[in-house]
Amino acid sequence: MKKSAKKIALIALTMLVVMSLLCVTAFATETAPVEDAPASNPISDMFIGLFSGTNLALLGVALAIVLPCIGSAKGVGIVGEAATGLLSEQPGMFGKAFPLMALPMTQGIYGLVAAFMTLMNLGLFKSPDYLMNLTYVQGGYILMASLPIAIAGLFSALRQGRVAAAGINLVGKRPNSLGQAITTAALVETYAIFALLITILLIMRCPFRV
Repeated sequence: MKKSAKKIALIALTMLVVMSLLCVTAFATETAPVEDAPASNPISDMFIGLFSGTNLALLGVALAIVLPCIGSAKGVGIVGEAATGLLSEQPGMFGKAFPLMALPMTQGIYGLVAAFMTLMNLGLFKSPDYLMNLTYVQGGYILMASLPIAIAGLFSALRQGRVAAAGINLVGKRPNSLGQAITTAALVETYAIFALLITILLIMRCPFRV
């Protein structure tokens, strides 16, 4: 579990570093004076087109929904494995196990909310053509605004899955402890809620809202 989380974090960090370097290069090329503009290079032009302001914004939307959903899927899987072991011995415990299995799903919902609000803010449902006119600065803003829920949602769901799985074991031994198990697992989710609030505030206060 720890190795998997470290691999995901390393991949995400590497992608951000590479993307940042490419965006800085593309932005510098775009804003350079005409007389200082470098000669046309097919590879450079490809990267500049790939990392446009529009694509940066859409990358932020994708990260906001994909990473929390990955965390939620893994978290639910962890709890599901523990619940399956419990139900194999006590089939009547499904009603008590289900709330714990459902808890890690919320981070994916938070990511969906953040992605939907971002797309609404960018005018996708009113004027889709506006997306084609985003600058690198605007696209970078959307990308950075999406990162709090993307990263916190991923790791919060993973950790919540582990705590909820421990709660399954607790409920299996002490059926009356369901409330305690849910409360303990819900505490982990608090930080995903904080991250979602920051992302929403950044999106709502976006200086180039349509």
